[in-house]
Amino acid sequence: MDRRSFLKTSAGAAAGVAGASALAAPAIAQGRREWRMVTTWPKNFPGLGTGAQRAADRITAMSDGRIKVTVFAANELVPAFESFDAVASGNAELYHAVDYYWTGKHPAFGFYGAVPLGLLAPEMNAWLMHGGGQRLWDELTADFGVKCFPCGNTGVQMGGWFRNEINSVDDLQGLKFRMPGFGGEALRKLGVNVIALPGGEIFQALQSGAIDGTEWVGPWNDLAFGFYRIAKNYYYPGFHEPGPTLSLGVNREAYEQLSPADKAVIENAALAENSYNYAEFMAKNGQALDTLVTQHGVQLKPFPAEVFDAFAQASEETAQEAADHDNLSRRIYDSYIEARKSYSAWTEVSEQAYAIERNRALGL
Repeated sequence: MDRRSFLKTSAGAAAGVAGASALAAPAIAQGRREWRMVTTWPKNFPGLGTGAQRAADRITAMSDGRIKVTVFAANELVPAFESFDAVASGNAELYHAVDYYWTGKHPAFGFYGAVPLGLLAPEMNAWLMHGGGQRLWDELTADFGVKCFPCGNTGVQMGGWFRNEINSVDDLQGLKFRMPGFGGEALRKLGVNVIALPGGEIFQALQSGAIDGTEWVGPWNDLAFGFYRIAKNYYYPGFHEPGPTLSLGVNREAYEQLSPADKAVIENAALAENSYNYAEFMAKNGQALDTLVTQHGVQLKPFPAEVFDAFAQASEETAQEAADHDNLSRRIYDSYIEARKSYSAWTEVSEQAYAIERNRALGL
């Protein structure tokens, strides 16, 4: 007999003795949970905020209401960058964020957001699901009382918005630029004044001159934030986030109290959003890029090779420094780098080679 049938049968039996209205409601209420999800995103922001809401709705629906999740955008319950602490402490049960925001707690969290010159979105999924990445993630988060699942991916991000052209590494010196995670640490090595800001604060900082440039996500989100109104130089590709994983963080104590079925609900709701979200960004970014260029006069530019090579060198140094933090960091780093080496060989002769030849042959 399944649990719902049991509850219905119990309620029916009780009704014969004391009346259904008196006993059925408390029985049905047993085991139902009201969970709070805090996020680092603005309310209903396309792809990120809406992705968090979809994940919450999936959990509620897939659990048949046993776990009802209410979403709180950044600053509604806690500030954006306090989401992790809220879940670790039990003041919320879930967060939706990118784990590179938590590198101040442990440098290895950066490997679970995005590693500059690292894994693409399909490669990141391969590492997490088949290369030992999830097991190491569980080990990393255990000491913080959190368990994480992949819950979205934007794909390769853009290099960012700059008021002035970037023609050499010298043009980066003293630049005030918003970038989190390992990418931000790499830019610091190149003389950039890196500033960490949550998404909802970027436009105002760019408008006021508090920052000279910013990366955010890609054309779809960048169009929505209106960065083109202030900075017209839009550089690609983003060295810093080739396949950033969005994370669904769960309070570990609350998670362990769930039945095996409801644990599966949490995991599979996250994995469903992980796939859906990546497809959504793929569908929306091309349209938005065309709008930025043709309607708003944005200047789309590749980074000079000299600059990108400098990014690469600084990025490798940053990842290696994170690996030196402790034994767990080293094991995560070694696993990640081995995955990059293994998967990149296949990517080169499959998706990468095909896309180049397809576009050449068809003039796309």
